Amino acid sequence: MRSGTSIGANIEEAIGGLSKADFVARLGIAYKEARETVYWIKLLTATDYISEQEAQSILSDGEELLKIIGSIIKTSKQNK
Repeated sequence: MRSGTSIGANIEEAIGGLSKADFVARLGIAYKEARETVYWIKLLTATDYISEQEAQSILSDGEELLKIIGSIIKTSKQNK
């Protein structure tokens, strides 16, 4: 729960960043939190805490979020 909610909080902080470097750094934290969230969902699935069916949609969303945040970070670094 903590890592999942931290993603949005760090994106909000990035939007309000004081500089482009701050923006990229905060998005980097959001990316790491998204990776951690995907890990926890996989662990919950492996231990049968949630079903494979329940996890699929969440994992799909998580992977998509990772792609989006990663792309924004990459583009932001190229446009320095």
